Amino acid sequence: MSVNDTELFEALGVVGKTPRGAIAWKFPAEQGTTVVRDIRVSVGRTGALTPVAVMDPIRLAGTTVTHASLHNEDEIDRLGLKIGDTVIVEKAGDVIPKVIKVLPKLRTGREKFFHMPKTCPICGSRVERKEGEVAKVCTNRRCFAQELARLLHFVSRQALDIRGLGDKIMEQLIQEGLVREEADIFKLAPEDLLGLEGFAEVSSKKLVDEIQSHRTAPLPRFINALGIRHVGEETAADLAEHFGSFDSFRKASADDLDAIEGVGSVVAESIAEYFRDKRESERLDHLLREIEPGRTPKKKPGKLTGTTWVFTGALETMSRDEAKAKVRALGADVSESVSKKTSYVVVGDDPGSKYDKAKKLGVNILDEKDFLGMI
Repeated sequence: MSVNDTELFEALGVVGKTPRGAIAWKFPAEQGTTVVRDIRVSVGRTGALTPVAVMDPIRLAGTTVTHASLHNEDEIDRLGLKIGDTVIVEKAGDVIPKVIKVLPKLRTGREKFFHMPKTCPICGSRVERKEGEVAKVCTNRRCFAQELARLLHFVSRQALDIRGLGDKIMEQLIQEGLVREEADIFKLAPEDLLGLEGFAEVSSKKLVDEIQSHRTAPLPRFINALGIRHVGEETAADLAEHFGSFDSFRKASADDLDAIEGVGSVVAESIAEYFRDKRESERLDHLLREIEPGRTPKKKPGKLTGTTWVFTGALETMSRDEAKAKVRALGADVSESVSKKTSYVVVGDDPGSKYDKAKKLGVNILDEKDFLGMI
């Protein structure tokens, strides 16, 4: 519903991302009730153990849902969830299944408490929870689950973007002993793949050609692809821009890293620990014989130099990645989190908690129209 007088509409102005002259109604997320039959634990590339609810099938927003991430032990405690509980489930943003609430009045007395395992469910190694962190982590860096997730991250769209190396294929490559680390991917020949399920002569050559086309990589993508704990896409871009070359980045001390805008002490120590690890250094040396990281030129001053931007919600005219690239081209920095140092938060449709934090901190909030006007 909108005011049908253009001049009045403009005069009413905008609060945050919301024009005062219009109201939009959204359908609430479809919810349903189901029963949690089990809680299983998956292991990610950093070794973090993630509990996942296994539920009776329920139809939500056009799909059948049987699993929902419970994120960590603290979230299970917050929900008060037991195995066997009846729960309310919805799909956040009509996409991601989420357990909203437990219905304790429907308990039968046969429900069971869930306890996070003390050893890794994949390799049996000890798990630990570091002070100040919510995740329990497998201490064995050679854990098969970690290796698989790590290699899948290396070839993923946000990293080297090698198409055709999905979960099942990568798992076969590891099990057959063809790939043990990242460098091995570039040593694959078409004949190595012929014995694998789903591969013939043409498909084998096609995948190898795709791999070989990635022997050079933009520096931000290469840093992100390494899977260093706490280093994501944005931090990788900041590091690439600051150091310019991978050699300079590799030689940096924890103090050098900590001094970079957007890189705190936790991230700096994580990077330093990665480079101190003898096995990681060996893997990296092997990889650098197969692939050449590019150089990133120093950012040129622009009209947005000195500003830091955060994006949340879906934009209509471009993707968030495109929006980030545009402000970077104008000299700005981009961050994934809102702080007092944030200059602007651009808010699209269905924003997350970053919008609420920006309001709380009094950070400048722009809707898409205002953002487009500034750039």
